[in-house]
Amino acid sequence: MIRRRFYFSVLLVVALLSLASGLGWGVWTAISQQKLISGNESRTVYLAKGDGLLRLAYQLWDQRATRALWHTVITSEALGLSGRLQAGEYRITPDQTLESFLNSIVKGERIQRRLVVPEGLSSKQVAILVENSFGIEVSRPITISEGSVLPDTYFYERGETADAIISRMQTALASELERLWDQRANDLPIKSKAEAIILASIVEKETAVARERPLVAAVFINRLRQGMRLQSDPTIIYGITQGLPLGRGITRSELRTETPYNTYRINGLPPGPIANAGLDSIKAVLNPPDVPYYYFVADGSGGHAFAKTLKEHNRNVAKWRQIEKNL
Repeated sequence: MIRRRFYFSVLLVVALLSLASGLGWGVWTAISQQKLISGNESRTVYLAKGDGLLRLAYQLWDQRATRALWHTVITSEALGLSGRLQAGEYRITPDQTLESFLNSIVKGERIQRRLVVPEGLSSKQVAILVENSFGIEVSRPITISEGSVLPDTYFYERGETADAIISRMQTALASELERLWDQRANDLPIKSKAEAIILASIVEKETAVARERPLVAAVFINRLRQGMRLQSDPTIIYGITQGLPLGRGITRSELRTETPYNTYRINGLPPGPIANAGLDSIKAVLNPPDVPYYYFVADGSGGHAFAKTLKEHNRNVAKWRQIEKNL
């Protein structure tokens, strides 16, 4: 700290002497109005908490945005901005002057970075996404309860902690779930918000086609009402990998293996979610359409063929097997 103050004092003295020696106020004005960069490029400057004017001056000089360290110092002092600089990441835009850039730091016009969390990621995958996002501070291994975050686009500032961002994701889900739960249909075979999230996560993993989510949800709701097993392949995969991709097809032995998540072998819902469900899947589970379907299978078009009876379903399965052979 003492060394920083010393260097700052030296720079300030040099700057003031330069002005006093005849360079004049007009020279300072020219410096403050100099364009930091030209062309279409932009650059970034980051001030961590505790960084001050000297650190800023060095970064601008190091990026060749200013010709000398004292340019930033004297401009900031002349404008009365030195003690008002805010920590954060800032963008230097083309043709921006030194004065306008300093004012943007005082105003806290920080860069907003974007983190996109797609629907259907497991919490392990969300953790990997957060850990590998530039500018997020990760101080310890990230652990997230499965199904506890809302897939969405989140904006953050460089230096924000992973814990803070994940907390925002979880708060967003809790808020939306509370609202949707109050609007749910009557006589659902799911008795709690936790069960709704479990089923919504299965719907999310069963189809990537938005228009099918209500139909898939309806099939599972109908099966639960009749005491039928869900028989969902994604639940088997989760029981094997705990949220990571399997990378291959499910084997016959895995279909027969009893795990808490194998819905071919257990009755009702698995013990927890298998992914982070989006709002559309949650809505579909809480307000499913009134359709008579109990089965579905891939139809070769990226979607599924839905059936009322096992006989009809078996015909759809045979068609799908033929399509698989021709792939």
